[in-house]
Amino acid sequence: MAKTKQQISVRGRRITVSNLDKILYPAAKFSKRDVIDYYTRISKFLLPHLKNHPVTLKRFPDGVRGEFFYEKEAPFYTPSWIKTFPVPRRESGNDIHYIVINNLPTLVWLSNLANLEIHPFLHRVPRIDRPTAMVFDCDPGPGADILTCARVAQMLRDLLGELELESFPKVSGSKGLQVYVPLNSAVSYDETGATAKALAELLERREPKLVVSKMTKKLRTRKVFIDWSQNADSKSTVAVYSLRAKKDRPYVSVPVSWDELGDALKSKDREQLFFTPADAIERVEEHGDLFAPVLTKVQKLPGAVREYFAEKDTKRPATKNALKPYLAKRNFKKTAEPKPTSLRTEDGSRFVIQKHAASHLHYDFRLEMDGVLKSWSVPKGPPVKVGDKRLAMPTEDHPVEYIGFEGIIPKGEYGGGTVMVWDAGTYDLIEGNYHNGFVRFNLNGSKLKGEWMLQRFVKANAERDKREKWLLSKARKNARVISRKRDDQSAISKRTMAQIAKAADARWHSNRK
Repeated sequence: MAKTKQQISVRGRRITVSNLDKILYPAAKFSKRDVIDYYTRISKFLLPHLKNHPVTLKRFPDGVRGEFFYEKEAPFYTPSWIKTFPVPRRESGNDIHYIVINNLPTLVWLSNLANLEIHPFLHRVPRIDRPTAMVFDCDPGPGADILTCARVAQMLRDLLGELELESFPKVSGSKGLQVYVPLNSAVSYDETGATAKALAELLERREPKLVVSKMTKKLRTRKVFIDWSQNADSKSTVAVYSLRAKKDRPYVSVPVSWDELGDALKSKDREQLFFTPADAIERVEEHGDLFAPVLTKVQKLPGAVREYFAEKDTKRPATKNALKPYLAKRNFKKTAEPKPTSLRTEDGSRFVIQKHAASHLHYDFRLEMDGVLKSWSVPKGPPVKVGDKRLAMPTEDHPVEYIGFEGIIPKGEYGGGTVMVWDAGTYDLIEGNYHNGFVRFNLNGSKLKGEWMLQRFVKANAERDKREKWLLSKARKNARVISRKRDDQSAISKRTMAQIAKAADARWHSNRK
């Protein structure tokens, strides 16, 4: 179809739009024109929640049935009048320039790019170290649904109430919902992340048949996963009033009242918690913005939490009993509350490279995605020079528990041999989609720091290639060369391969032969 273009005026800005009649949601015949119209009409209520928040783009150029991709870096053709903000990468190198949606022309320009979903970070620029809220993302597992999430949300509300924190729910527009705790005060991601994790774990202990706080998908059947890991400076969450692109019909992430959640539970009617764009417009025109308090309400985390992290910040040893006064004031009769711990090494975007002496020596490269470790075997190890490419053969997904394994796989079992945690840390996804065969990411490990790419170049084919083939390549800047001594040294124990084999102090049994 030939591309049709025209110019429109939005608040004094001339914006070129194209293919306005292109259908992006087939079941509802919802076109790009409709997307722009919706975002224009809802902008009065949406824009205050986006102001000065950097956003990750999620673009669907061929509609919800086509391929999509995430985009953090503002496209090179972004108009100069659109505000961007540079955020340092976890490695040295060029900053990532995130778009900031502060006005209607920017919103319309992005809508024309088929940026259907808007995913802002919890912080505002320039204070990218300070979240404005704490969020709990309630995601139903198999056999659970949005009504199950509503029950868990009510439990979260009551638990937060014990801490004298008010919370506000919104449906995700997909399967679940989110509970926001506005803060708008001096707080760090370490504090909010650790507090959210502690509360999710506490609720799991209180309601083990209903709640899970770990990401492993096999644990989620008939339960609700409380994703506390969204409280990190590298994570973004779908915006209130954003369209969702999960189904052939458009639904919206809409704020709801606690009474509405209760009514839906009483009537057992899940459809009460799904809203079309027309529903969202009607609601704000009738009730205004139910999420407005999230913008202005000032709340503080409990004093003992702030005290605990203040001690960490001043590099004084945190007192073992720092949280005793806090726990004593809480009415946690069923179980004691866990002490907050740092989020930095458990944010759900971890990687590990395991040096593996099996039938042939190779390096297993693993990225934590979708509750599992996506894995590739890299025979020659990861490249460190820009332009170098290494064959990366995909292997079966591994459980996340394998991420810290270092030891022995018994001889005769699949992969039998010695395994070393060669490097480990966190990664930031810059762009791409694993299922589409391309991801670009930053590694922040003890040995590897910088930008790499994984790209599929051969798809599995029953007649020719029975296995996919990928390439792992270094991008942007050369990484530090790994010395022979460091190459034979564990990132977690500092042991050599020979020492790990001799100790044989950990064993992993494979169910494959």
